[in-house]
Amino acid sequence: MVAATDGSNAQKLGLTAGLVVQELGWDEDTDDELRADIEDAIDAEMVDEDADDVVDVVVLWWRDGDGDLVDALMDAIGPLAEDGYVWVLSPKTGKSGYVDPSEIAEAAPTAGLTQTSAISLGDWSAARLVQPKARAGKKA
Repeated sequence: MVAATDGSNAQKLGLTAGLVVQELGWDEDTDDELRADIEDAIDAEMVDEDADDVVDVVVLWWRDGDGDLVDALMDAIGPLAEDGYVWVLSPKTGKSGYVDPSEIAEAAPTAGLTQTSAISLGDWSAARLVQPKARAGKKA
């Protein structure tokens, strides 16, 4: 059962039971309610940066001053499944650690990703980044 707190932010992220979600960039300021929503939605705990699993989704908490976003995205896509995606969560305007959305939009293609959407999650903004599909549409 998915917790329905404020319209379930995990549902906004498209997270469902059975997905393997890796969390990167956790710190004291992360949204614990959102983290609980995510774990309720996937019916499991998120894995951390030390996990060796192939993951379906990476949740990357990112703040101004955290370093090089391109490097962080390159690290994030390492364990990502072919059809997996990355959510970059950053503090909203006026919050400590605010990241201008253009920074994420500029870093994504350098890391080989494409931004597909952006949503609001309380005090955090989330940008969804995907790996480009092969033009020929290869089948497994």
